[in-house]
Amino acid sequence: MRGIMIQGTSSDAGKSFVATALCRLLLQKGYRPVPFKPQNVSNNSYVTADGKEIGRAQGLQAEAAGLEASPFMNPILLKPSGNGSSEIVLFGERLEVMSGMAYRESYYERAVAAIQTGLKETAKLGDTLVIEGAGSPVEMNLKKREVVNMKTAELADIPVLLIADIDRGGLFASVVGTLALLEEVERKRVKGIIVNRFHGDPAHFEDGKRWLEEYTGVPVLAVLPFLPGHALEGEDSLSIRDVRRDQADLDVAVIRLPYVSNGSDIEPFAFEEDVNVRWIQTEKAFGQPDAVIIPGTKSTLADLHFLKQTGLAEKISTYAENGGTVIGLCGGFQLMGNMLVDPDGSDTGIAGSIEKGLGLIPADTIFEKNKTIIRTKGMASGIPLSGYEIHFGQTIVNGTPFLTDGDHRDGYRSHDGRICGTYLHHLFYNDLFRADWLNRIRRTKGLEERLPAALNRNGTYDAIAAHVEKHLDWPVFEAVLERQR
Repeated sequence: MRGIMIQGTSSDAGKSFVATALCRLLLQKGYRPVPFKPQNVSNNSYVTADGKEIGRAQGLQAEAAGLEASPFMNPILLKPSGNGSSEIVLFGERLEVMSGMAYRESYYERAVAAIQTGLKETAKLGDTLVIEGAGSPVEMNLKKREVVNMKTAELADIPVLLIADIDRGGLFASVVGTLALLEEVERKRVKGIIVNRFHGDPAHFEDGKRWLEEYTGVPVLAVLPFLPGHALEGEDSLSIRDVRRDQADLDVAVIRLPYVSNGSDIEPFAFEEDVNVRWIQTEKAFGQPDAVIIPGTKSTLADLHFLKQTGLAEKISTYAENGGTVIGLCGGFQLMGNMLVDPDGSDTGIAGSIEKGLGLIPADTIFEKNKTIIRTKGMASGIPLSGYEIHFGQTIVNGTPFLTDGDHRDGYRSHDGRICGTYLHHLFYNDLFRADWLNRIRRTKGLEERLPAALNRNGTYDAIAAHVEKHLDWPVFEAVLERQR
C-alpha cells in the first residue's frame, strides 16, 4: 500500500503535527489517507465511537483525514501509571498493568503481530497510510526490540521522512547522528528531511539546507516556520506549557500532577485573550489565582499523596473555603471528594487502599476493575455539553449533579457554581460552557463579560495543512510517496 512514515530525531519534534497536516493535505488533493501509529505512550486518550481507547493524536488525525477513528489506527497504547509500570491497551481495550522491562521482554512478538493486524485493517479504510513514529528511531538501548519506528516502516514497506526541531538547538547533530546510527537498510528508507519550528524567514536557512543535503545525501523537503496558536491539541505531557500574557485579567492555576492525563483539556484557554494559565507543582507557586483546575490523572491516589506532601492539598482547600473557584476533571474530580477506596488495587496496585480526599465535594469514589470508556452528551446549567469519559471507579455524590442526560448523572456542582467536579473530558472545548465559566469569574472581579473564542477543529486542520503545503516541496514529496525516487 502507498504510504509515508514520519519519524523524529527526538520526542516532541513535531511528528504528530506534520502527520495530522499531511492527513488533511492528502485528503484535499484527492487521496484517501489513513493515520496509523503502532504504539503510543501517552495518557492523552481519544474515545472511538465504539467505546474503545486510542492515542488522542490518532483520533485527531482520523478527523483530519475525514474518517471515523478506529482502534486499529493505534493498536498499542501504553498509559504510564507509576512505579515504572504502564497500563497496556490493545486495540482499544485494557489488558493489564506491567513494568516497562517486563513489557519489552515479553511483548515483542505480540506487539509485532498486533501492528501487522493494525496495518492490514487500516489499509482497508483508504489508499495512503500516514504513519507516525515515536520518540527517536535510534534509542540504542531499546533498538533490538523496538517496534515503533523502523520495524513498522519495514512491516508496511514504506519510505520515511525524518523531522527535527530546530527550536531546541543541535539540529545538525541530531539529524546527522540519527542517520549515522541507523543500519544501512534502514537509512535507505529515509527519503527526506523536515526542519520544524524555524523562527524567521525559511530563506535564511538556505545555507543550512544545502549543507544537510550535501552531507547526508537526503533532500530537505520542508523548512517549516514556527506556527504559534495553531490550536492542535498536544499529544502528551511534553506539550504542556504555560500561557502568559502581560495584559491578562484572569489568572488560572492548573495543578500539574505527576501523573497528569489528558492535559489537552486545558488548551482552549490559550485562545482566550484575557486569560493566563499557570501549571503549578508547589505551594509557593500557588499565588492568588482567580480559579484552580485539577486535571485528570492516571494514578489518582499517588497524585493525592503528592498534593498532601507538597502542601498543595491544604492550599487548595483553604482557597476554596475562602470563596475560590475550583473545578476538577475526571481524576481531579475524584481527588476533590471525601473518601477514595481501592478495594481491588485498580488504581494503586495495592488492594484495600483507603484515603481521605480534599473534602471539597460531598462524594466518595470506589475504584473498580472495569474501566468506563464512553462518549457523553448532556446539559449543565442549561448549556449543552459533549465530551468523553475514561476512568476506573464510580463516584457517589450527595448533591446537585454537574451534568444530566436523561437518567445519567455526572459530577457535582455547588449552588453558586464555584466548586465543580465532572468525569467529562474535553469540557472546555465546549465554547458556550467555557465562556459561561469564565464570565462568572469575570463578574466577581467587576469585569465585562466576553463572548467565547470559537474553536473550529476543521478550520485548524485546514490551517496546518495550508502551512505545511506552503513550505513543502510537493513534487518531491509526491514522488517519494509514489515510489518514484
